[in-house]
Amino acid sequence: MIPYIDSELLRRHLPYPALISALRDIFCESVHAPRRHVHALSDHGSSTLLLMPVWQDSRQLGVKLVTVTPENRNKAMPTVHGLFVLMDVATGVPLALMDGEQLTLRRTAAASAMASQYLSRSDSQHLLVVGTGQLAPEMAIAHCDVRPIQKITVWGRDPHNALATLHALRRAGVDPSIDIQTANDLSAATSQADIICCATTSKAPLVFHADVKSGTHIDLVGGFKPDMREADDALIAAASVFVDTFDGALAEAGDLVQPMTAGRISRTHVLAELACLAKGKHGGRANEAEITLFKSVGTAIEDLAAAQLAWHSLRDNQRI
Repeated sequence: MIPYIDSELLRRHLPYPALISALRDIFCESVHAPRRHVHALSDHGSSTLLLMPVWQDSRQLGVKLVTVTPENRNKAMPTVHGLFVLMDVATGVPLALMDGEQLTLRRTAAASAMASQYLSRSDSQHLLVVGTGQLAPEMAIAHCDVRPIQKITVWGRDPHNALATLHALRRAGVDPSIDIQTANDLSAATSQADIICCATTSKAPLVFHADVKSGTHIDLVGGFKPDMREADDALIAAASVFVDTFDGALAEAGDLVQPMTAGRISRTHVLAELACLAKGKHGGRANEAEITLFKSVGTAIEDLAAAQLAWHSLRDNQRI
């Protein structure tokens, strides 16, 4: 029987320090990750199937399968379901099935934390989290693992959801010495933060250049479609911009596609992708006053790194 690695097992076997290290390693290796396949499942409905293949020669391959079914909201069911299949490249033998949602949450947060190690100031202490979805607590925890965060501010359109995210952070084991607060005024919170992490589905900018102080690091993970935005054109133009992958971000990220289309920035404004940072081809932050910005849309390379780490950990502990 093919072992199934559920959400809780993944959480326990994907600690952020180890996962960040695994991501850094895989971005230095040769990995094949074609752009994701997107398929409409009917002519009339809005259900979508996403397929994300990835493999390394002579090692392992994986495919993440994700269904997005907006109609599920009317059935009190999640709109997104996901599954990751890990296989051996040489034999094609399936090695494990994994919960796709937890895998995605962990690797997304770890990728942002990895980028932050190169791009945020090493003395960054105040983290602003914009958004209150499932990803928000993970982003905060991962950033706390790489920077000496002393204060976390949470902002959401619904104050009740922001408060729930605050409690979720406490339950997740954030260092009790860290001051966690909610904010009603996003503009004021933006002006005080050292790192701003946005994880929303917004189609209009939430973070504006006029509110951002020098030396801030901006982490944008929510806008994964060309019509989605989290930062305004002025901020994109003023910042030193980095991405998870050129292939994905330049085609899918509204925060880049829209200002490029409008002529506010050119392709050369995007300085490097994660692989460049991991391999030392770009040094990351240049000075303490620089505003840096990391834009991610997700890549199957990160899925494979997380899946391999979990599989090896469970195998070494004789859990599979």
